[in-house]
Amino acid sequence: MQEILLQKLQRYISLNNPELLFELEQERQLTTYLTEKVNTVKALMSQRGKSQPDYIIEETCLDILTQDLKPSRYNYIRGILEEEFEKEFQLLCDTPLLQTEIINIIGYCKQVFDEIGFTQANEDDLFLRYNIMGAVSEYLESNSVKENVDNELQQSPAFTPKY
Repeated sequence: MQEILLQKLQRYISLNNPELLFELEQERQLTTYLTEKVNTVKALMSQRGKSQPDYIIEETCLDILTQDLKPSRYNYIRGILEEEFEKEFQLLCDTPLLQTEIINIIGYCKQVFDEIGFTQANEDDLFLRYNIMGAVSEYLESNSVKENVDNELQQSPAFTPKY
């Protein structure tokens, strides 16, 4: 059961918290993190085959393991992009950069998330949503301005010889 939980936890993180997965991989701490996390439910895993079917114990363990990973900032930002910034979202969907950009936006919005708090109790809060939308808008504007400047620099010749 431990191996199954390790795999399911990693899959959960890759789908809902890829920013965490990226950070753990960069620090080469993914295996350690997953193992330590799964070890926290060893007592529950030992109940296997006693009073509850295995799938219920497995599901309960996974709920406990993912409790502090909810709600997903990644899914929240992705939803805002998809609903409120459709054009930019579609442009990103046409490239392999969607996940990377959402991870960057999460970093850009970190202060807002931390100051207002981001919990399951307030993930539907309009004040939070509008503040995050403002930060996402700033991020997108700053990156589109930078891209426009970069594109213009690439298109304009640095030196035009006169003949």
